[in-house]
Amino acid sequence: MAKQKKKRYNAGLSGNPNMVQTEKAKDLKGSLKKLLRYLKPYQAKLLLIAILLLTATFLSILGPMFMGQATNTIVEGIKAKYAQTGSLNYAKLQHTLLLLTILYVVANILYLFEGVLLAKMSQQITYQLRKEIDAKINKLPLSYFDHESTGDILSRITNDAQTMSESLGQILERILSGIVSIVGILYMMLKISVPMTIMALMVVPLFGVCTSTFVKKSQKYFKTQQEMLGSVNGHIEEMYGAHLVMKAFSGEDKSLQTFQEKNEALKDSAWKAQFLSGCLFPMSKTITNIGYVFVAILGGSLAIQGTITIGGIQAFFQYMNQFSWPITSVAQIANVLQSTAAASERVFEFLEQEEIQEDTKSPVTHNIQGNVTFEHVNFGYNNDEIIIHDFSIEVKQGMTVAIVGPTGAGKTTLVKLLMRFYPIQSGAIYVDGININDYTRKDLRDAFGMVLQDAWLQNGTIMDNIRYGNMQASDEEVMQAADAAYVDHFIKTLEDGYQTIINEDSSNISYGQKQLLTIARAFLKDPKILILDEATSNVDTRTEILIQKGMNNLMQNRTAFVIAHRLSTIKNADLILVLDHGDIVEAGKHDELLAKNGFYSNLYNAQFEHNEGEH
Repeated sequence: MAKQKKKRYNAGLSGNPNMVQTEKAKDLKGSLKKLLRYLKPYQAKLLLIAILLLTATFLSILGPMFMGQATNTIVEGIKAKYAQTGSLNYAKLQHTLLLLTILYVVANILYLFEGVLLAKMSQQITYQLRKEIDAKINKLPLSYFDHESTGDILSRITNDAQTMSESLGQILERILSGIVSIVGILYMMLKISVPMTIMALMVVPLFGVCTSTFVKKSQKYFKTQQEMLGSVNGHIEEMYGAHLVMKAFSGEDKSLQTFQEKNEALKDSAWKAQFLSGCLFPMSKTITNIGYVFVAILGGSLAIQGTITIGGIQAFFQYMNQFSWPITSVAQIANVLQSTAAASERVFEFLEQEEIQEDTKSPVTHNIQGNVTFEHVNFGYNNDEIIIHDFSIEVKQGMTVAIVGPTGAGKTTLVKLLMRFYPIQSGAIYVDGININDYTRKDLRDAFGMVLQDAWLQNGTIMDNIRYGNMQASDEEVMQAADAAYVDHFIKTLEDGYQTIINEDSSNISYGQKQLLTIARAFLKDPKILILDEATSNVDTRTEILIQKGMNNLMQNRTAFVIAHRLSTIKNADLILVLDHGDIVEAGKHDELLAKNGFYSNLYNAQFEHNEGEH
């Protein structure tokens, strides 16, 4: 049971900023340069977003100033009333409050439009990235998937692409609004009172040290939390997938103990992470409040001296309250950039993988009949380890060729080479006398039908699963194919018949029924060449007979390559190739090979000895 691959970083910047993972990109500058290329088509939109954001931020900064003016108007009115020299200037107050209301309404409308445009741009970039990744998957050689896990590839398509686009948009937003806010607020504070600004700035280094300390300490626990969360999820997934095995071996107690250990570790790391990050806000607030005390004392002194108004003090406190956010926001950008660059690096690493060789510029158009020739073929999954040595055979149209041999002999590799899943090191393979490299991959593979040992069905109706062999087939043709594969009767016994939904892991039908459906799918395709990876060893005798009948029907008048596991099923093959370590050690018909009393005979007799031993 494969262990679930751990997630590398948190997807996105929303929520607690400390949860951004700290995994660093190998080439930060290079990754960001590649990422910025995706912004080129959106230059006009980016300019509009920047204008809206800067304008909204600027208007928001002006808010406390107007609030201070309104406060001063009220204070002056109260003083005038008590001095009996006048009254509150309602017209001026109304005018100031109206301007303040308009200013905040316009600012929030601009923020709204900016947010919508930014979100739309982020999703368009995500869409483009996933589109490129999906297209890339179909262009990669199978050798890439031999050493990459499915979970890792899916993570690049989902988590990493999402992290890239969302983080990029929020980085732009934070940098632009943060810098403008810092400069604008600092200017307004200095304009109100230079001494009070100096006093307020004295707590900034303490604030920065506090923030960086708590962020650094909490990040390692957040990282551990994510790792342990993956470990817990992986354990649950394994136990769910192997539930019957776990029950059969009475592994409930061991499973529960393992879960409790992992869950305890998750709880411990999550508690520490949440505690430390939770401490950041009150600590920062305490430092800010200490700054308020000293600024208030200084402001009161200046107000007594008459060098600052009450409204000015009130506006200054508003600016001081706003000042900590952009500092924290801009300070976090370094970690965010690292996380974004790490995600980008993984995506671009995938997109830059070497693709399969292009099809020939002038492909042959030929109605394939099914003659196959291997001519001095040598192949290895890497150049240092050749596993097929000087392989040569000639197969005439309509022949059934069985390929047998011990595990690792190269049986499956041969059919992969025939379908151009891997390029050969030397030699050539011909179909109807034409080198397979002179066909397009699509034209070549359209001539093949496959029934594999691991029967694959998708989540959908039985009708759709059979129709996968020929998407243009009518319902009637699908039913005819099912009848030829001896699966029609079974389908009609189901409540919903051909509209029965097969679930995601095909667990609502038996293994043998899955095989019969894949045979029906191959019938519907009506190929000239068949590849059959016999899969009758895990089914009951009655189903095995049906599968064998279905495959026999399917092989009629078609060239067939049968990878045989039960040697008793290939007695009637026109040619049996016996492979060992990539070499043909024997070739002939069943009776001929038995009479030689050689490698094939040993394999055949060992199979029956094994069966007798079981009884």
